[in-house]
Amino acid sequence: MRARTAWLAGAAGAAIAVYRKLRPTPAPSPAPTDDPRAEELRRKLEESRTVAEEQHEEAASPETPVDEADVESRRAAVHERGRAATDEMRGV
Repeated sequence: MRARTAWLAGAAGAAIAVYRKLRPTPAPSPAPTDDPRAEELRRKLEESRTVAEEQHEEAASPETPVDEADVESRRAAVHERGRAATDEMRGV
């Protein structure tokens, strides 16, 4: 049984070595061209990155700092909306 396992492992290793030796090498990527459209696309990409960064900064900053938030009035408003919704569902 060990001889078969060793033989199979050796055969698999040899097959991998042959595959690596015979597989075609990837062609090198073409050199960048001086296409005028490429410069326009680069400019648009940079603009979109700056807009995305600004939106991320706006979304990351909270609207109201925690220490200035009026928790009690917000809680009361939420409870009032909940009571109004249950009254509407009950048909009152």
